[in-house]
Amino acid sequence: MIEPQHHAWPLRWLTIAGGCALLAAMAGDALGVIGRQTGFPLIGAIEIVQAAILVSGCAGLLVASLTRIHATVHLLVERLPEGVRDGAERITRAISALFFVALLAGSVWLAIEAWPGHEASEVLGIPYAPLRIIACATVAAVAVVFVWQALWRKPS
Repeated sequence: MIEPQHHAWPLRWLTIAGGCALLAAMAGDALGVIGRQTGFPLIGAIEIVQAAILVSGCAGLLVASLTRIHATVHLLVERLPEGVRDGAERITRAISALFFVALLAGSVWLAIEAWPGHEASEVLGIPYAPLRIIACATVAAVAVVFVWQALWRKPS
């Protein structure tokens, strides 16, 4: 379910950021392929693509969570009475929140373990710390969205 206009500007900016990152990934990959075929490879193309895909995926995940447009299967839920269906949807969102909290715990743990090593990509030296922060912030935001949807928002 897509929300009305009160979420329009954050969704618009997230969509633009994700779209620009996806375009950067496509351009990096295309230039890498063209460069390899013509004998002028784009050094570090895969690292550019990986960083851009992380940003694009994070933006897409947050937009899908905020607008409740994740792919879902309703085989059983559609056959439930209205009140039970609402409860089932809230339980599903609470379980999703728990999943993302667990994912956040693991991501933060890995980030803390790797932080002193100042990790960076091998060819271009792209630092991983900002990318880990983006990933952790996104996972935390998605967990908050699911908690909010489970507790206070009317199910779709």
